[in-house]
Amino acid sequence: MSPRIAILGAGANGASLGADLIAAGLDVTLIEQWPAHVEAMRADGLRVVSPDGDLHVRPHVLHLCEVAELRRPFDVVLMLMKAYDTPWAARLIEPYLAGTGILVGVQNGMTAPEIADVVGDERTLGCVIECSATMTEPGVIHRHTGVSRSWFALGALRDGPVERVEEVRRILAHAGTVAVTTKIAAAKWMKLVSNCTLLVPSALLGLPMLDALHVPGFRRVMVAAGEEALAVGEALGHETLPIFGLDEDDLRDPRGVVEVMTDRLFSGFVVPGATTTVLQDWTKGRHSEVDDLNGEVVTHGVLCGIPTPVNAAVVRLALDVEQGRRMPAPELVDEMLAAVDQGVR
Repeated sequence: MSPRIAILGAGANGASLGADLIAAGLDVTLIEQWPAHVEAMRADGLRVVSPDGDLHVRPHVLHLCEVAELRRPFDVVLMLMKAYDTPWAARLIEPYLAGTGILVGVQNGMTAPEIADVVGDERTLGCVIECSATMTEPGVIHRHTGVSRSWFALGALRDGPVERVEEVRRILAHAGTVAVTTKIAAAKWMKLVSNCTLLVPSALLGLPMLDALHVPGFRRVMVAAGEEALAVGEALGHETLPIFGLDEDDLRDPRGVVEVMTDRLFSGFVVPGATTTVLQDWTKGRHSEVDDLNGEVVTHGVLCGIPTPVNAAVVRLALDVEQGRRMPAPELVDEMLAAVDQGVR
């Protein structure tokens, strides 16, 4: 029998993934917190516009408040919530996760331990996601990276259900390339390194990712933020791993891991016009994941005694934007560059 699957968080990426699974004939329920989006999908279905062509599906979709009405548990739940929503979202769905069910954190940030705190290591898998999509109107997703350009890494925690990884890999394979790793915490940290270089810094400029890359000095900011994050990760015991399709030889490139990873990200995954989730959040007046990305590096940098001036500057500027004291603008690169120079001295 096909497993009962839930997508917890059917925003841009969650709905894109869900549409792929529905199109593959899997038993999928979407659970979403934006009421207008739920009602639009119920009325007109879900449309995903991507380089692979348009996909239109008719999903079974629930409002968050309707979860309490569920009678049958899910075998696999793919969580695509904001990192800061992880604890309460895991508690929301835990009563409706089968005893042998799996909760997979398909998110940014180091969320797998928070999920395990709720459902147990034996029902937790971690996942790295590299997929770009936007949603500005309910029921319609613009996916910038089609299935062929989307990428996942999947693995269990140390005491997690290794025997279930292949089952979930087959599910996610309908939405992109899936790498299996025995070092999911390190892989998640490597994605955090990548996120620290780009998600919040480019949003601070108010520009799509490719446009931000051409702002003078921005690449220096990216590399410096990533190298700080990499150093903190090493201090925490996370191995430096190849992600985004890199291999071990790429890690020995004399340009350095962060530069190679950045180049591969832009050549393989970033497309013209695509903005980060952070800039999308700010455009909608929402709090971003800055505390779970660059803020995570700053917090652990303090604990490990590693200076993180660039990430600290990014966090400070991001909180200024979120509290209405600043507006995203290309000129903010100067303040981030000043932090780079501080780290060099």
